[in-house]
Parts: sequence; C-alpha cells; structure tokens
Amino acid sequence: MEFTLRHWQKEDAKSISQAANNPNIAKYLRDVFPYPYTLSDAEFFIELCTQHVNDNQLNYAIVIDGKAVGSISVQVKTDVYRKSAELGYWLSQEYWGKGVMTAAVKQICKEAFQKFDIVRIYAEPFAHNAASRKVLQNSGFLLEGIMKNAVFKNSQIYDCCIYALLK
Repeated sequence: MEFTLRHWQKEDAKSISQAANNPNIAKYLRDVFPYPYTLSDAEFFIELCTQHVNDNQLNYAIVIDGKAVGSISVQVKTDVYRKSAELGYWLSQEYWGKGVMTAAVKQICKEAFQKFDIVRIYAEPFAHNAASRKVLQNSGFLLEGIMKNAVFKNSQIYDCCIYALLK
C-alpha cells in the first residue's frame, strides 16, 4: 500500500483525530496518548510537532490517499544516551496488516541514521503487542530484552520489550 511520510500540517487535525480515537490504538501507547482522542488533542499534538521540526527529532504524519492516518517519530536522546534515538509510531486500525508501518519504520530509520550522529535506534513495545513486535522484527530490529512488570497501563502491569536497530 502506498503512503507518504511528511511534516505535520494544521489541516491534518481532523483526519488524525478520527484515526487516533480508537481504544485499540491507545491501549498499546504511553498515557500521554489520550483516549478518547479529540480534535483539540490533535491540534495540540500537531503544534508540538511543528515547533520541533529542526530539533534532534523527526516527526512525520503517515499519509494515505491525502489523509493523515498515523504518526511516526525518531527522537535523539541526551546525556550518555546521545548516540541513541527512540522510535515511536501508531497507525489507524484500518491500515493494520498491510505493510505500511514496516515500510514507514524502514524509511524513517534510514533517514535518521543519515541525518543524526547516532549509532542505535530503539523501540519499547509492550510485550503483548505482537503486531508492533512483528513490525520491528520485519524492519531489522533485534530483541535485546524483556523488562518484567515494567509498564502500568489501564490498571494492569505488563512486560515491556526493548528492540534495537544498529547503524
């Protein structure tokens, strides 16, 4: 399936609020990702992304058929972790299982390694998020470990994984 990664635009707020307002997406993300996901949440998120266009991060809308239907980012860390960057992403459930996210992860990681002075990109999916773990594995990431009882989400304690892709 064809998609484009591009910088966020204010006009994306309506489509992204519709795509993100899904408990099946929110349940696998950090609490900073709200549910329900409102138009004002989308506007706030887009404003944050557009303020940091030239910082040590890449924040892109995933666009299919002219609509923003997901988000992907790579953020370079600081201090002793300054040679590492964290990958984060989500996609509208309508497009799950179609290869979009695997291709998007490969694309953004290639760009991040070219643009930033980093040697490692990592992601921390919840251990029970089999689809996200598959995306990472299909994108060349290796499982480095499982952190037991590391995540508290929706009144439940879960394990969390660390996957990494080295330059």
